[in-house]
Amino acid sequence: MRGEYKVPGGKLVAAEVEVAEGRLSRVHVSGDFFLEPDDALEDLNAAVTGMPVTADAAALGQAIGGALGPDVSMIGFTPESVGIAIRRALGRATGWQDHTFDIIDPVVLDPAMHVALDEVISREVALGERPPTLRFWDWDSPLVVIGSFQSVRNEVDEAAAERHGIGIVRRISGGGAMFMEPGNCITYSLAVPASLVEGLSFERSYAFLDQWVMGALADVGISARYVPLNDIASDKGKIAGAAQKRFASGAVLHHVTMAYDIDAEKMGQVLRVGKEKLSDKGIRSAAKRVDPMRSQTGMARADIIHAFADHFRAHYATRDAGYTDAELARARELVDTKFSSREWTHRVP
Repeated sequence: MRGEYKVPGGKLVAAEVEVAEGRLSRVHVSGDFFLEPDDALEDLNAAVTGMPVTADAAALGQAIGGALGPDVSMIGFTPESVGIAIRRALGRATGWQDHTFDIIDPVVLDPAMHVALDEVISREVALGERPPTLRFWDWDSPLVVIGSFQSVRNEVDEAAAERHGIGIVRRISGGGAMFMEPGNCITYSLAVPASLVEGLSFERSYAFLDQWVMGALADVGISARYVPLNDIASDKGKIAGAAQKRFASGAVLHHVTMAYDIDAEKMGQVLRVGKEKLSDKGIRSAAKRVDPMRSQTGMARADIIHAFADHFRAHYATRDAGYTDAELARARELVDTKFSSREWTHRVP
């Protein structure tokens, strides 16, 4: 059996394995990486030979790391990347090319519905009821979406939010607050099976799941890079932030919000944003707008979203899809019973 893994920003690792009595009886690793000294490859292969087929990528990587001496240099790959390639050979991990993705173009909804749909779609992906899904948000009213572990009191001036007619909803993923008025940012959600990030730490999974959008940004004229843990930046500063949620049932939700044209003065009134956060968001004056996607591309928001979807379609197997009546009904139920409730919104004091 053979599996491959392309290290983000690094090299390709391939693993050919044979199995006997529930263990790896033969392992041969190859690729376009660099390894010094040459004979360390034999030690690498030997380190995982005999391990159980149930060993995860982390355990396989630990075995390799423990077997290679301090004089060994692995360039363009890591012990964990070898573990991922082995897991793929065993059919336990998957790659982008192993899936057909649903793409859902923007549908204007109450923004709280999109927060709820993140949970609905992710749980369906975990159960195999829907394939991996990339969906773009569009909404008809302003909202502050706070991270799962943020305090409303610390993050939002509720009186200012009410004055501006802006709602507050807590999402299921961590990270910071999102100030969302219609048309002011670009948000997408990617729900994938956990097998796609098998063996990756949280930090590495952010980079891995953001990899495609770096190419999409290049298509619209922005040279972007991933900034650990969860930011995307150009040479002019931060343009996006990501958040992630892993479900025990076997799915990963990864969503990204990019600033298109945000009213920084209003955001400063509604969000309790300290000086460090203002600097991080590239805001020099509260009277200015935060508009990296508009100013750096010169494109309409809808055209950028269209370019992103086209880029994804060009690189992966996809099919156009929409929301089912059952999904929308379940999302409405979650909005009514969970996401609009004070118990959920204020669950962190």
